[in-house]
Amino acid sequence: MARTLPPSRGGGRLRRGLGAASAAATALVLAAACSGPPAAGPSGSAPAYRLSAGTPAAKGDLASFTWALYAEPPTLDYIYAFDYEQNMILSNVCESLMRWTPQLKEEPGLAEKVERPNPTTFVFDLRPGVRFHDGGVMTADDVVYSLKRQMEPALGSYWVQSFQNVASVAKSGPLQVTVRLKRPDSQFPQYMATAAGVVAGARGVRAAGKNYGTSGSLDCTGPYRLGSWTKGQSLTLDRFPGYWGKRAKSAKVRFDFLTDPSALTNALLSGEADGSYLVPTESYNRLRGSGVGTLWFGEGLTTVNVNVTSLKGALGDVRVRRALSMALDRPGFVKAGLSGVGTVTNSVSPRAAWDAAPPAVRKSAFDDLPSARQDLTLARALIKQAGATGRTVTVATSPIGQDVSLLATAVQAAGTEIGLNVKLKTIAPNAYTALFSDPKARAGLDMFPETYYLSLSDPMDVLSNFSTTGFQNYAGYSDPAYDRLVARAVAAYDPDERLAIEAKLQKTAADEVLWMPAAEWPTSVFLNKRLTGAPTTISYLYYPWAADVGAAG
Repeated sequence: MARTLPPSRGGGRLRRGLGAASAAATALVLAAACSGPPAAGPSGSAPAYRLSAGTPAAKGDLASFTWALYAEPPTLDYIYAFDYEQNMILSNVCESLMRWTPQLKEEPGLAEKVERPNPTTFVFDLRPGVRFHDGGVMTADDVVYSLKRQMEPALGSYWVQSFQNVASVAKSGPLQVTVRLKRPDSQFPQYMATAAGVVAGARGVRAAGKNYGTSGSLDCTGPYRLGSWTKGQSLTLDRFPGYWGKRAKSAKVRFDFLTDPSALTNALLSGEADGSYLVPTESYNRLRGSGVGTLWFGEGLTTVNVNVTSLKGALGDVRVRRALSMALDRPGFVKAGLSGVGTVTNSVSPRAAWDAAPPAVRKSAFDDLPSARQDLTLARALIKQAGATGRTVTVATSPIGQDVSLLATAVQAAGTEIGLNVKLKTIAPNAYTALFSDPKARAGLDMFPETYYLSLSDPMDVLSNFSTTGFQNYAGYSDPAYDRLVARAVAAYDPDERLAIEAKLQKTAADEVLWMPAAEWPTSVFLNKRLTGAPTTISYLYYPWAADVGAAG
């Protein structure tokens, strides 16, 4: 999935990094240790940041608070909620069958219990007495309707891949829904904690018709309901008094849409905005030293990569891909592009996604990968061996954010050092999203920077992209052996068995340099002195984080 303040990604979705794009097409287990600091900074020095498990719990209620958001969502219809700006709002209004916690663990949501009586059947027992914002009470019929909307071809849900193995969704009791699969699918129950598992009132959605998600009520069940929406300016959420769970601490939340990074930063410094996720990297130091509030960092399950989009030119030779990866100055990019807030990596999947793996599997998932250290001598030799000296590689760049522009520049510098002719093609910020959904937008490109975050605690959320039919397999890579491993991993409900297979997938993706990973990047959140309680992790995508925000004193 992709993003606008930051860039794209998703296990079948897109996101962004500092200013990447929000993809308009389809488409965790976090150990307590993740609350500690990284071992060192990007070049072995003292760390430039610490990962925090969370911010201090709120001490009181608020009348309201204002949140700066880098982009306005095009819609809040849950079937199209595939990027930061939509989910950051929607997670407080609409709820899913399962829920991500701030610790990035899965727990019951609108389903108080889920059972798997056999490998192809899931039975969801629903919470009684849950009310929708329009006054109705949730029943199994609403759940069936909501999940089937995701599967309706005419609607074009961005989460449709999550339902690719679903054979049927049926009411099996007043408060029970049974989902039958065509084949075992370990990913499906995990996706029920994302927007793929959202439940909305069937009556309300039908009444809204084509306007659902862009005006009027969303008729969901969360701690907040949609208030006013002034297009191009702001959106408000109002506390829902009939909420089944813990009462929200703030009576109202206003989201201000501030698309210019400088304007967003100035709003935080002046107090016009009380807080923000996805803080522009170029503003980290200003905010840290402002005395206005605190800049926090948490586990983001995010990697910054260069997506290889074509194997028809020079990059069709794996030696050229390997050489370019070897020549990349990753520590330099982390320092300049991420303001030192990141960790050099040679893996497309973040380390935290492997926390549930046995030690030997976790070790093999990373220790067997090609080195992330720069080696210009070997890289030049590979280019010469491949007969690629002077060949052209075209990389997209954009002023959408430093994670895009400076990574593209780093790739160009690396290519120049080893004898390639790397050209940069500038893409307008509002057109960058099309790279994820429109083959014509990628025409003439060999690579583009992409910041990718996982929506699950499972590395398969990114590794599935490299199967023959993978959503982000833009280069058309095809390996029957890789596809067989993907099928085995998806079918494996035992996490140890699945992660062992995924370690093999990760090694293949790295050896073939299907993407060029550069860094892991944490989530950032700024809170001024009057606020506290916001989660620091990427859980804000699917967890009702705003309900936890309250007075600091």
